[in-house]
Amino acid sequence: MILYRFGQDDLLRTRFAIAPLMELIGAFYVLRRPGPYTVHRRWIAWAAPRIQHLDLSLLDAATPFGGPYWPVFVSPPPREPHPAIEAELARVAATPPQQVAREIAQRYADDLPAAARPFVDDPARALAKLVEQMRSLWEAALAPRWPTISALLEAELTARARSLVAEGSRAAFAGLHTTVHWDTDRLIVRPAVRAADVNLGGRGLLLIPSAFTWPRVWPRTDPPWDPALVYPPRAIGDLWEPAGPHAEALESLVGRRRARILQELDRPSATQDLASRMNVSGGGISDHLSVLRRAGLVTRWREGRRVVYARTLTGDALCAG
Repeated sequence: MILYRFGQDDLLRTRFAIAPLMELIGAFYVLRRPGPYTVHRRWIAWAAPRIQHLDLSLLDAATPFGGPYWPVFVSPPPREPHPAIEAELARVAATPPQQVAREIAQRYADDLPAAARPFVDDPARALAKLVEQMRSLWEAALAPRWPTISALLEAELTARARSLVAEGSRAAFAGLHTTVHWDTDRLIVRPAVRAADVNLGGRGLLLIPSAFTWPRVWPRTDPPWDPALVYPPRAIGDLWEPAGPHAEALESLVGRRRARILQELDRPSATQDLASRMNVSGGGISDHLSVLRRAGLVTRWREGRRVVYARTLTGDALCAG
């Protein structure tokens, strides 16, 4: 069992983030042992052929299954709410070589496999090769699907934020996972691979929704992580489902691009955010948004220099069929 003990300041300092490196490592676990991950079966069928010729031996050694200790340098805690993958890979590449060697040695103790030996014998060179393997895996198996994954994670953050506003701080923990429960001033995770009793001490708790943790949660209690809990987002079961008859009817009514924009606006978004997720120009998105706004399907407001759009009730009803 793991206990996260909260003081008054810890509730105020609980926050959310998206961790691309966590998704990368989680996806690699899924691809190596796909059997239990039925919710990802469509993605596995698509991704597995794309990586079969990649050399991922160092990544395999640095992200072992099981054991009491897991090397931290491969996936350091995110420093911002939604970092870019290249920035995160740069952080991995900047890990001091002595830390790499130490963490690998700690993980394997006296049973260091041949595949992991480069991290001990020449950690700087092994680290550079590891980052290239991580980048290759990302580009082959995650980058083409990242807009879909990212949209799910952002929708989860938006839903949690709404709950916080409407119900208060403890709503952040409601329904996180069947193994996670709030009790007075403690967040309890049971069962757990190992026990921990963590006094947050004003640091708050970092909550990270992650598609590839399903069906488990991943507690983080050891430095350099501040206390964190990685958990599968709601609606994970729909992540890889193909568009159904209703989606096709919506496309026929308003056009494919406008239908996609309406669906993406299940949480408020700025024009450039939509353009990035949909991999199209901002100008084209603006034109479609103008049409949807005149039709009463979206509304807008300004946040600093950004213009943010959201669906109206009519737009919600149209998307819901």
